[in-house]
Amino acid sequence: MLYRKGRGKEAKLAFMGHALMENRHGLIVGAVATHASGHAERLAARGLIEPHADRSQKVTLAGDKGFDTQEFVAELREINVTPHVAQHTNGRRSAIDGRTTRHAGYAISLRIRKRIEEAFGWAKTVAGLRKARHRGLPKVDWQFTLAMAAYNLVRLPKLLVAAA
Repeated sequence: MLYRKGRGKEAKLAFMGHALMENRHGLIVGAVATHASGHAERLAARGLIEPHADRSQKVTLAGDKGFDTQEFVAELREINVTPHVAQHTNGRRSAIDGRTTRHAGYAISLRIRKRIEEAFGWAKTVAGLRKARHRGLPKVDWQFTLAMAAYNLVRLPKLLVAAA
């Protein structure tokens, strides 16, 4: 599938990597690669969070402004996931209202969600994911998932030292 990153840019064959991180330790608990599209991030997020949504404890999902749509927020609430996405207020009304933003956990989630970028930065520089080395979604998905697992292995010694 061809994807254009912006106006005036050429269309290229592109894949997107999506990762689900738990906030407490910064470990990746889910990863998937998809064909690039305008809705791929939200579809992947829904697929990654659903297995964790049926727990008895409260589950939240943090994300950037791209996740602030009426449809996505309603889907999350339907499966008992609290959406902690950044409010998109430029020229439109945000789907995130006061019942979410009034809690202290919302501000904490928005601050911690930037930690996911560390995993993507590591994957691009160390794991060689700046450019896909394989053709086809199954192989790219495998490469991305392996890179995210390797990131967790790199992160574990630091967590074990901190716990001791």
